[in-house]
Amino acid sequence: MAKENPFDPDLVRELANLIADTGLSEIEVEKGDLRIRVARTITASVTVPMAAPAALAPAPVVAPPPASAEAVKPGAPHPGAVLSPMVGTAYRKPSPDAKDFVEVGSKVQAGDKVLLVEAMKTFNEIVAPRAGTVTAIYVEDGTPVEYGEPLLVIE
Repeated sequence: MAKENPFDPDLVRELANLIADTGLSEIEVEKGDLRIRVARTITASVTVPMAAPAALAPAPVVAPPPASAEAVKPGAPHPGAVLSPMVGTAYRKPSPDAKDFVEVGSKVQAGDKVLLVEAMKTFNEIVAPRAGTVTAIYVEDGTPVEYGEPLLVIE
């Protein structure tokens, strides 16, 4: 004896169309011992912005060294370099419409504010560790910096 097939493909198609038309993710119907559940998978895509390649980063602003300056070995940090004390975002000015704290050629005293580094929504003042002249600035306003990265040079 052949057993009657309770499965109705037309009903499944109708339920699938209902899901597509209404935006539902699943639907289930039950009649007696027959239960039909139709579901669809919703895939979400996330776009993550990427940092610009280093080749596109602006070159540091550097003043010509004094004629009597001794050569520094490549790869060795400059003895007058001011290093970032934390990971964050460097800012050269206190607000977008203000002028920079320092420029190449600026004379600074020990304790003068030279930059800000924002980390975890807190703006940290970067002050000159000694008196001198700013001879190089390696960061642009709003650029990310790493711990120990040279920010500028004071000679």
